[in-house]
Amino acid sequence: MQRFLLFFLIAYCFLFFIIAREVGGLPVGLFIDTLFLIILIGAILLSSKDDWKNLNLDIFYLLLIWLGVSLLEGFNPGSSVDGWINEIRSTAIYPFLAVMLGLMSFKSNRDLDVFLIVVVGLSTLATLNGLKQLYIGLTPGEQAFLRDNAGTHLLWGRLRVFSFYSDAGQFGASQAHIGLMALIISLAPMKTWKRISFACLGILNIYGMLISGTRGALFAIIIGGLVAIILSKNFKALVVGGILAVGVLGILKFTHIGDSNYQIYRLRSALNPEDASLNARLINQQNLKTYMADLPFGGGPGVTGYYGGVYNADKYLSTVPPDSYFVKIWMMYGVVGLTIWFCIMMYIIGSCCGIAWNIQNKTLKTKLIALTAGAAGILFCSYGNEVINLMPTSIVVYLSWVFVHKGKKLDQSEISTLLT
Repeated sequence: MQRFLLFFLIAYCFLFFIIAREVGGLPVGLFIDTLFLIILIGAILLSSKDDWKNLNLDIFYLLLIWLGVSLLEGFNPGSSVDGWINEIRSTAIYPFLAVMLGLMSFKSNRDLDVFLIVVVGLSTLATLNGLKQLYIGLTPGEQAFLRDNAGTHLLWGRLRVFSFYSDAGQFGASQAHIGLMALIISLAPMKTWKRISFACLGILNIYGMLISGTRGALFAIIIGGLVAIILSKNFKALVVGGILAVGVLGILKFTHIGDSNYQIYRLRSALNPEDASLNARLINQQNLKTYMADLPFGGGPGVTGYYGGVYNADKYLSTVPPDSYFVKIWMMYGVVGLTIWFCIMMYIIGSCCGIAWNIQNKTLKTKLIALTAGAAGILFCSYGNEVINLMPTSIVVYLSWVFVHKGKKLDQSEISTLLT
């Protein structure tokens, strides 16, 4: 039952903005909290001793430490209680609960395969909805969203596709993330038709990234692809892949090939150091340095971003757009909190790499490489945008960590026939 509810939660995190836009007036975000609470109660009442022993992993204790830091930030006078409560849900509570419940609930290679099929399937559905937005038109709810966000989603008369996500930035990053995962999975030893299917779905999702106009998502593919090639231990592929990556970046950087295509033109601007958006972000960060020098523990969770505007509009930090999730953590938790968070993230990614590197079964190894590469790409992508803390990307990343850290046990069990 816990596994079913977790899969239901994943699906809901992909789709709940449809309800928010087309129905409206419902606390769709609080339903995520409700589902987590129901699954947690079920875990407490129904789990065996062995299930609880599954929590004895570094990743669980690290996220428990981060949750503790976030709870202590409640004493930070810089943010209101309402802002703090709402912000730490996505910053600390969701990652902790997702990892805890995932470690207790998911036990088999079949669970891993179902997770991959659900995630890739829902992401592909999002791509198809994005194509509908671009080539057919918008629903009434989507039209209302665009009217309120035309400044960021309608550039030079061109729609930045957002599908059923919070915005185009989240849609693009998620498409790059899942598209990369699908392409890597297509390299696993399995039936030819399955490999072709995943390859096609990967390409379709990458196209979803392009129509979103999200420039920073490109780096999720570059970094994630590099991690995947290294973990594959195929150094010939590393050289060839490196040459291809440099070639593509060189074409984007130093030529105007494809400028007639808006999506390519928009993507090319990600490599322009004189881009107005990039320079505005750098200026904001320079201005913050002086202000943050006296706030080693930050202004408190909820002092910036959406909740900053709602609950802390009288604070200076609420007027500064964080843009980057790294910057947002810095603003909320200070240099002390940013250091703790970054070290935890790097440890988790590093441990995922180590586990995937040592897996013996080639099929399982490829799947875990896909999860690790996707998570690494999203973490890097979050340097430019808020990505890793927003649904559905966040829950996909958190549960990716879970399955990779279960890799040693999965390597010793029977491989599922779903993706072989």
